[in-house]
Amino acid sequence: MIALTRMAAIAACALSLSAPAVRAFDLTTMSAADREAFGAAVRSYLLENPEVILEAVDVLEQQQVSAEAARDTALVAASLSELQNDGYSWIGGNPEGDITLVEFMDYRCGYCRRAAPEIEALLASDSNLRLVVKEFPILGEASVLTSRFAIATRLEAGDAAYKQVHDTLIAFTAEPNEVALRRMAEGLSLDAEAILARMDDPEVTEQLQRTRALAQQLSISGTPTFVLEEEMLRGYLPADQIQIMIEEIRAARS
Repeated sequence: MIALTRMAAIAACALSLSAPAVRAFDLTTMSAADREAFGAAVRSYLLENPEVILEAVDVLEQQQVSAEAARDTALVAASLSELQNDGYSWIGGNPEGDITLVEFMDYRCGYCRRAAPEIEALLASDSNLRLVVKEFPILGEASVLTSRFAIATRLEAGDAAYKQVHDTLIAFTAEPNEVALRRMAEGLSLDAEAILARMDDPEVTEQLQRTRALAQQLSISGTPTFVLEEEMLRGYLPADQIQIMIEEIRAARS
């Protein structure tokens, strides 16, 4: 019955592509003989018109994408305040900008490194864009270590120091450890001892936990993940594509 039901679903979708007038039907009301005859008819039709299967699969995939996008929009809408104004995440670009782009990132993520210059290009070309960076270390202990270092830097030395460390860490490809992080801080003229001592501060832990909980609420499991206003953008996107979306949002508001 399961196989026949799946066949019926494909058949219904396939037949609807070639015969819009086809009405819905219920297999459960058919007799065994009718179901057998129906199955044979479907098989015969699909063998004679195999291209319809691809068309039907295409339609089903589009429906699935639309459903996932609608689900993402609902998830974002329910968490918009925490996404855009959590009170602890670093904010770049124009803090008063009319468009907010949120990035969940991991310093050890290759695609986050690839996205970094794209984000910088966006901020350089759009003076009304607001960026919120969410520290979301998911690639092991090295990721957690670098995020703790970045957050501790912000708590200890402020936003400008965080930006310096953020940019340095995203380009840092060696294995991070205390010695490397100490040298990094000293190279940026920061108080390495104070920052390293603060990495295990409860406030650092709380920020990481809150961001992880938010990511779970939004079903985010990979980096980079962007949230542009109320739209979820999963994965790497070049700056020009994000800019087009920004312009569409502004055009819709005007």
